[in-house]
Amino acid sequence: MKMKIASMLNDVFVSLFRRPFTELYPFAVKPAPARLRGKLLWAEDKCKGCMLCVRDCPAKAIEIEVADRATRKYVFHYRIDRCIYCAQCVASCKEDALTMSSTLYHLASADKATFTEVYTSKGTGVCREDGAET
Repeated sequence: MKMKIASMLNDVFVSLFRRPFTELYPFAVKPAPARLRGKLLWAEDKCKGCMLCVRDCPAKAIEIEVADRATRKYVFHYRIDRCIYCAQCVASCKEDALTMSSTLYHLASADKATFTEVYTSKGTGVCREDGAET
């Protein structure tokens, strides 16, 4: 019993003079790794509306509404609270319209409304009926 108390007191005295291992996170932010999977970004000008990202998302965090397929107008819904940051949607997008940001990763919030991002495309290009772009 005396050995346990002596070793415990030794640990207490040693830790009094050591620097803490904790980080001052909100005040001192370290740079993120280059390959960090942060917030999903959508490039509306590259999106063809093929819905591969919606189909391949295991968490069902992406929804695309087709406003007008002829003028390529889409409404892209990204639910941050459902996303598991696996980047499967980025890998399945053949047009490179989706990317994971390595700088936008501070996504915590107490407001539930901030967890849904809605992007609306302006529509670029005109598609013919055979699928070719003019």
